Amino acid sequence: MTQTLSSTPADTAPARPSPHHALKVLSVHHWTDQLFSFTLERPEDFRFRSGEFVMIGLPGEDGSKPVLRAYSIASPHWAEELEFFSIKVPDGPLTSRLQKIQPGDTVLMGKKPTGTLVLDALTGGERLWLIGTGTGLAPWLSVARDPDTYSRFGQVIVCHTVRQVADLAYRDFFTAGIHDDPLVGDEANAHLTYYPTVTRERFETPGRITDRIRSGDVFADLRLPIGFSPNTDRVMLCGSMAMIKEAGELLETYGLKEGSNAEPGDYVLERAFVG
Repeated sequence: MTQTLSSTPADTAPARPSPHHALKVLSVHHWTDQLFSFTLERPEDFRFRSGEFVMIGLPGEDGSKPVLRAYSIASPHWAEELEFFSIKVPDGPLTSRLQKIQPGDTVLMGKKPTGTLVLDALTGGERLWLIGTGTGLAPWLSVARDPDTYSRFGQVIVCHTVRQVADLAYRDFFTAGIHDDPLVGDEANAHLTYYPTVTRERFETPGRITDRIRSGDVFADLRLPIGFSPNTDRVMLCGSMAMIKEAGELLETYGLKEGSNAEPGDYVLERAFVG
């Protein structure tokens, strides 16, 4: 009797599962020639906390390794789609290609979200400041639509600093659209304040947010006591490293202490950024 040999060697190792999801692009919105947003389908088993980031990328060209960068998830944890907010870097290894995606294309996404811009990393307080520059606004789109945010804080202030007025992406959303949100619309209408600043054009609140903190203008504009208090204020920072460093030092002078997932504190920051 002739023995039939398997065509597959017995010692062949099973294929490793991919560390990435390959997800379909659902929509793309170009805000300016330097800023765009896109949404991806959400895997059924993908879970994250509002404010976390994940690796986003595209397959490498000519068979090379995928190119991935950290992106904050701009959609809240309960959303059916995943939204991201990105800059366009002409010579960027990723964004030079990512900015050309169209609905129906495929984008890679890591399977493990992480990050410190989460409510769990803050101790309790009365007022939550979400301070960002440029695309550092992305996590605030997530946190500001999380019902837990309003159950923990009586006031939520979204501060967004950009160079040009046109760079104030999502301005209409924070001033009006969020009030129609199915979960937090009423809470946002009553408790959320949007505070944009512009550095290179005429604007009613000009300059860098750190300068307006230092001068006291932001507190005067919002009719709040001058300065931050460890007893009432909690702060999240995301955006340019220069702003994060400067703002963090300012917060420390007011007595606020940096927190983390392991040890919650008065303020948190995110060092991951897109390039």
